[in-house]
Amino acid sequence: MDDDLPQPGPTPFERLGGEPGVRTLVDRFYDLMDLEPDFAGIRRLHPTSLDGSRDKLHWFLCGWLGGPDLYVQRFGHPRLRARHLPYAIGIAERDQWMACMMQAMQEQAVDPALAGRLAESFFGTADWMRNKGS
Repeated sequence: MDDDLPQPGPTPFERLGGEPGVRTLVDRFYDLMDLEPDFAGIRRLHPTSLDGSRDKLHWFLCGWLGGPDLYVQRFGHPRLRARHLPYAIGIAERDQWMACMMQAMQEQAVDPALAGRLAESFFGTADWMRNKGS
């Protein structure tokens, strides 16, 4: 019987507070990228204005975290690797991106268990984006 199946819990999207929570996380991520010298390497890979980057990451994460597919509705399949190929991304850039996101999650008081799960997934994706040796 279906009653014996475990009920799914809230999605990461819901646990982060839906669209407003994801937007807050993304905004803090880009604020840190703009403010912290430790993230200057990845900041240089972005346009002068981060407005478009903020929107695109917000839209992408909403769907990736189990919410509405806002990015796909606007642009189709994310094709993450192809879209990032023009940028030199190595270990240093991957690690800066991760450190920036980890700090943003910590500052936004993301539940540590959820932050750990997200960090694993973020790392896998960030590592897959690498297109230079170091």
